[in-house]
Amino acid sequence: MNSTVVTFPDGHVSGRSEVVGVVPAGGRHGLVVAETPFHPLDHTWPDQPADRGTIGGLPVADCVTGAQSGTGEIFLGSDIPVRRGTEGWAWLVVHVTDTPLPVGTEVALEVDPGHRAALSAGHTACHLAALALNAALAGHWRKPVAPDGLGHPDFDQSAITSSRISPFGSEDVYRLGKSLRKKGFSADGLELSQVTAEVNDRLKAWVAADAAVWLDVPGPGLTARRTWHCALPEGETSIPCGGTHVRRAGELGAVTVVLSLEDAALTMRTTTTG
Repeated sequence: MNSTVVTFPDGHVSGRSEVVGVVPAGGRHGLVVAETPFHPLDHTWPDQPADRGTIGGLPVADCVTGAQSGTGEIFLGSDIPVRRGTEGWAWLVVHVTDTPLPVGTEVALEVDPGHRAALSAGHTACHLAALALNAALAGHWRKPVAPDGLGHPDFDQSAITSSRISPFGSEDVYRLGKSLRKKGFSADGLELSQVTAEVNDRLKAWVAADAAVWLDVPGPGLTARRTWHCALPEGETSIPCGGTHVRRAGELGAVTVVLSLEDAALTMRTTTTG
């Protein structure tokens, strides 16, 4: 099989394609097509959940990343033994169903547009919140650190341990332990209420500015290194990202964050009214 061509980076939620493979998927059937609008769960950084919808009229119970070796072996999700995008491997979107379809069948693929829109809002808000958090924590760095696209010390990339996108929101967890202190971050005097207020004020201004959002898509394959861009009032910024997004910040409505600190971990929960 060839690597799956994906159309979700361009905002597509429907399409037609041919079934080119059927693989076992935990007691179910993994359908692979030549081209799909479905966004699968990424096996290396599982932040955005899989799209919902139908393939050939069948409900898609799950949608995962698959990889086929040069000798024909196929691995799914966390069982993939090589790095994302490794040459010589085919990278696949696997649509998991309860009923198989024959190879060679042409099928319609329909993504649930409401669910996609909700996840796209949550993902864009997640990136904006991370940038606003970087700015609010800039004064807590005691050593030089790589900056984000707006020139602030990139706390998000330096400290993040997990990110989970949800409909109209996200939850990001940051470790504030010894390794981050060695990088130069100090949590001394950290006032969560003050940081929260600063982040929310910045987010309110960015949404009001209705900043344009777009993806740089260098190729049609699943593992193409896509980049999220946003033209904020402070300047254009970018973040590597394989997910889906809204087209303008104004589409998010009100975006707010809540911060909590427990066991040397800072958790940021972001919500948007969409």
